[in-house]
Amino acid sequence: MLNRIILIGRLVADPQLRYTQSGTAVANFRIAVDRPYTNQQGQRETDFIDIVTWRRLAEVCANNLTKGRLVGVEGRLQVREYEHEGQKRRTAEVVADNVQFLDWPKDGPASSPGPAVGPSFGSPPGGGFGSPGYGGPVLDDDFNPDDVPF
Repeated sequence: MLNRIILIGRLVADPQLRYTQSGTAVANFRIAVDRPYTNQQGQRETDFIDIVTWRRLAEVCANNLTKGRLVGVEGRLQVREYEHEGQKRRTAEVVADNVQFLDWPKDGPASSPGPAVGPSFGSPPGGGFGSPGYGGPVLDDDFNPDDVPF
């Protein structure tokens, strides 16, 4: 069986960092990911996907990512059930084991540890998101985080 998710999107809001009772760091954030096709009105629809990071990766993401930043996320899909106000609910989220920073913060590269951050604080063997030959999207854009409507 295979449960692997790879996403590229922009943060909808700053990550939220908290610690479990045992002191383990966990960060939650949501990314906006455009669908690869347009609807009947010629507009791209967007999915908003919840991401969870743990331990050192959670702290790195919380300390270095902000609303509007472009990231690549690798992980697994997790569906969990919980109870809220007496009703059973179900949610799907991506538990990330690698997060790549695919752009620089607005104030430039000097304020960031680099474009690629993951559990080992580097790119996976053979590159990964944003590396030469990756074949992913062109990452040079004039994105302004204030343009995100949420």
